[in-house]
Parts: sequence; structure tokens; C-alpha cells
Amino acid sequence: MATLIERLETIERRYQELEELIAQPEVASDLARLQAIAKERASLQGLADKFRAYKGTLKAMEDTQTLIREEKDEELTLLAKEELDSLNGKLRELERELTLALLPKDPNDEKDVIMEVRAGTGGGEAALFAGDLFRMYSRYAETKGWKIDLIDENPTGIGGFKEIIFEVKGKGAYSRLKLESGVHRVQRVPETEASGRIHTSTSTVAVLPEMEEVEVDIDPDELRIDIFHASGHGGQNVQKVSTAVRVTHVPTGIVAVCQDERSQLKNKTKAMAVLRARLYDLKRREQEQVVVETRRSQVGSGERSEKVRTYNFPQDRVTDHRINLSLHNLPRFIAGDLDPLINALLEEEQARKLAEAVA
Repeated sequence: MATLIERLETIERRYQELEELIAQPEVASDLARLQAIAKERASLQGLADKFRAYKGTLKAMEDTQTLIREEKDEELTLLAKEELDSLNGKLRELERELTLALLPKDPNDEKDVIMEVRAGTGGGEAALFAGDLFRMYSRYAETKGWKIDLIDENPTGIGGFKEIIFEVKGKGAYSRLKLESGVHRVQRVPETEASGRIHTSTSTVAVLPEMEEVEVDIDPDELRIDIFHASGHGGQNVQKVSTAVRVTHVPTGIVAVCQDERSQLKNKTKAMAVLRARLYDLKRREQEQVVVETRRSQVGSGERSEKVRTYNFPQDRVTDHRINLSLHNLPRFIAGDLDPLINALLEEEQARKLAEAVA
């Protein structure tokens, strides 16, 4: 806690400096400087206020301990001890909140995301489940006021997808969706199953932060760009003009395709966004010394044993295996009510980071 206090004292001193600066006439007359100072001050205010509350609680505890030592009245002493217990609980909560506030933030949390949903094990039922997952994320995005923008799809004739790739645009999209990556397993009776037997199928989900051009440097000479006719259901051409774009990054073999837009330029722009996201993810994983291949490292092969979540329709249950949490009312979850589980995952991640910071 000593190191934490030192950091908080530095933040408080800087906050005090900014408060003094913002009151100076020469700063008030310089709009650009005033805005910069006001922005920095606002970013530190929450921490400074919380740290002052922490110090105030410490002082109140010291005063209460003094009262307990010196007070002769037993009733007053008992009340003081109860107050001390309450202050001690408040202090521990403030310590936790301050530590969490100082944990390193994921620089990608505020970014838009590119999501890739693919059918895994289970044939046609897996493709149907991939479609269910796409619609689930689309509905969740609607509740958040985010925009869904389709990039590429490989639909089946029965309403599912072998693969569907789409953008989710909105503030904090990556921070809320990043833990959705992995293998999702479904257990249910398929509509095509005459005997009523429960099938187990999987689909994989990848969540990639969308990167700007300046964040991922791509040499144009290392790209192969192919233009072709966009295809609809069943593979038929839906446009007479070639507008679909396939971009291949030759050194890594990573391929990005977009055929949803009628404009070749728009399709190329989207395909490049997918390519940048995949190259960034590849580089990040190389740095972490995990595995090189982006998709397999993030979502696995689609085998049932690699599951992160199970959707069990007969039991009306969704279970996230990473935190051993089960929730019921599965239809509501599939309809886009993901927050209870996403919140639990984020809280567990925070707790883990907090334990690491304390250690």
C-alpha cells in the first residue's frame, strides 16, 4: 500500500497544481491551454476526491481510537468501537477502489471491434448456432446504441452461417465484448432432428480491436488484392460489376474479404480494417509468446473440449466455464441480455488484476 500512497500523493499534488493554474488570469485568457488543463484536471478529479476521502477516513479512525483509549464511559466506548468497525470497512473499500483505479487500462477498451463468428463442430446445427450468436450480439449492440456493419458472410440455405464477420461501432465496444472470444457450445434438439435427440455443436467467436492505419504499418508491396463478383445465398452472383475485394497479406498468409458493400472502394476499406485487426492481434500474441496463428490462438479449433461457454436449452441454462457461473432464462440471454454475464466476467478480471497488483 505504501507505493500506492506515493502514487496517489503525486496525483493529488498535480491536481492541486491544476486547480491553481485554472484560476490564473493568464490561463483563463488562453482558450487552448485552459481546455487542456481542464481536461487533465477532470481526468484526475475522481482519484483525488477518493484519495482525500481515504485520508479523511484514516484521520477519523485515529480520532476514534484515541477516544476508545481515553474514554471512561463504557457506553460511549462501545459506540466508538462500532464506529471504528464501520470506518475500517469503509477504508478497505476505498483501498480496493483506489487500487482498481490505478490498474493499467487496456488501451483498446474504447475501440470499435471486428467480430468473427464461425461454425465449428456439428455441421448444419453449428451453422444455425453461429447465426443465433450473430443475432444475439446484434441485439446486444442495439441495447448499447452501437452500430452493426456487416463485412462478409458465408450463409447456409437454412438460416445459419458457416462464417460471418461484422463490425461493432460504439463507445466501449471492445471493453464489453473482448471476453466473448472462444468456443461457444450449444446443447439442444435441432429442428431437423425427428427423434428429439439432443445434439451438441459449437461455434467460435473472435473479437479483434479495430486499428487505425497509423497503429499498424502495412507495406503495400506485401499485399495481393483480388477483385471479384459478390455472391449471395447459394453462391449466385448478385452484382454484374465486380466489387468484392479479397486482400492477402503475403508474408503471413492472412486473408481478409469484404463483399457486403456495392462500392469496391468501401469493400477494400473494410477488408483493410479486418487485415489490420488480424495483424495487430498476431503481433500481440507473438509478443506474449503464446501462438502465432491469430484465429487458432484466439478461438481454438472448435472442438467441444475447448469451450468457454455452454448454452443448454433443455435446462434453460447458460454457463460460462471460465468463472463457473450459470444463469437461467436462456431465451432472454440469446435475445441480447448479456450484461449479467459480461459484468461478472469483467469483475473477475478486475479481481485477478487487483490480486496481482497487491502481490
